[in-house]
Amino acid sequence: MGPRAQLPPEVQLAQRLAGNEQATRDRAVRRLRKYIVARTRPAAGGFTHDELLKIWKGLFYCMWMQDKPLLQEDLGRTISQLIHAFQTTEAQHLFLQTFWQTMNREWAGIDRLRLDKFYLLMRMVLNESLKAVKTQGWEERQVEQLLELLTTEILHPSSQAPNGVKSHFIETFLEELTKVGATELTAEQNLRFIEPFCKIAACTEDSLVLHNITRGILEEIVEQAPLAIEDLMNELDAQEEEGGDSDSDEVSEGEHDRDPLSRRPSTVRPVRCVMLAFSTSYHLLLQTSLWCTPGVPDRTEGAAYGSPLKGLGQPVVSGSSGVQPVLPSFDAVVTDLPSSIHGGDPATDEEQAADSGGGPVLQFDYEALANRLFEVASQQSTPSQNRKRLYKVIRKFQDLAGGTFPEDEIPEKAYKSLLGGRRERRTRKQLRKARLKNKRGGGEEACSPDPSSGMERKRSSRNGPEEHTETGGQRGAQEKRRRPWQPAGARAKVVSGRKLKRRRQRPPKSRN
Repeated sequence: MGPRAQLPPEVQLAQRLAGNEQATRDRAVRRLRKYIVARTRPAAGGFTHDELLKIWKGLFYCMWMQDKPLLQEDLGRTISQLIHAFQTTEAQHLFLQTFWQTMNREWAGIDRLRLDKFYLLMRMVLNESLKAVKTQGWEERQVEQLLELLTTEILHPSSQAPNGVKSHFIETFLEELTKVGATELTAEQNLRFIEPFCKIAACTEDSLVLHNITRGILEEIVEQAPLAIEDLMNELDAQEEEGGDSDSDEVSEGEHDRDPLSRRPSTVRPVRCVMLAFSTSYHLLLQTSLWCTPGVPDRTEGAAYGSPLKGLGQPVVSGSSGVQPVLPSFDAVVTDLPSSIHGGDPATDEEQAADSGGGPVLQFDYEALANRLFEVASQQSTPSQNRKRLYKVIRKFQDLAGGTFPEDEIPEKAYKSLLGGRRERRTRKQLRKARLKNKRGGGEEACSPDPSSGMERKRSSRNGPEEHTETGGQRGAQEKRRRPWQPAGARAKVVSGRKLKRRRQRPPKSRN
């Protein structure tokens, strides 16, 4: 019997990565990283497409076999960071391409108990792929190659990606891009990252993909607009402080490049609208909720109700007509706002942002984004339902470019229409009851929809059958005449028994 043929190293690594013992799998992952560094050197020649597919199949089942959430997170981070072991950009893109092809092929066999760990793996691989582009300085060619790869393997209608992979990728793309490049990317670069989603939303015939892109990408940008303007204000405050400390009045060329106004031109216009909207909302809040008790002239609104704006209110003025709260000025409110709005301790701001899940957000040129969306949506090949859906988002971006926030007006309009509908229904109901009572001979007083008429009817129904027999007709009078004389106690028992009999309800007759 001849010697057994030796398997290729990729197959051996894949078998060990999918082993039953965790120690064997961990050792195989460490060896795989060293093997990738050695194979991707220029003298070695690199990997082929089939070799990386075999390696990814072993990594897929390595993640499949891993238990416990913390260990799964650690393994997912180790696997996703393998992209940095490749020495060339082409090898990195081939590694990403084979990963998404493996996920598309194996997705149908993942059960619901293992679904979360692979969602986590996809998120981490996307994050590390963006970091790989970041290390290259966000070069335009590198960005274009990465976006082309992701569009071909996931977003394009001809790709083999299942709906679960597409939906999760669209949902997490903007979030991961914010984590990696929110502090470095300009509005023009962010538009370049969003452009493939705009093209797919305009040409796709899948309603699920259209809905996910509209909700997860485009409308998410609209919702983050106030946060983006707040971030811009923080940068402007920091730049003013740096300018005040410097002795020279002229701005150097390097400082001009760091100016946030030069790289985020369209987001400066809505700043005044944001402050005005905040002032209006604060005064409406005080008018509707912060009312102090009368007779206590030395209390303030903030201290009386334990609000975070303590000590901002003016003394309450009590007059003959009631209590009139005096609202604090907007300047006093702004001075006592949290430091995250008007600048403060950077360490405290970072801790609060980490705790609340906030932080810097992506900046966009809303006018340029609206124009780009209109350009792809107005083509003749765009389906009608896609065009209608995208035109609604385009109007929101145009409003943002003009300095207004369309989302703030919707709840107020809906609330007014709801109150108006209730008042109209209540008035119609009262008029209907008044007309019906007038027809029965209720008199001239029933013509006006007086709310007290309902209370009078309730009182008359509580008075018992005596008033009913006086106004109810001849039947009550005949029963009163026919009744023989009885003692007072017996008469009371009869009356109470009659009441009980009248209140008892007969069961409905069954229909044969």
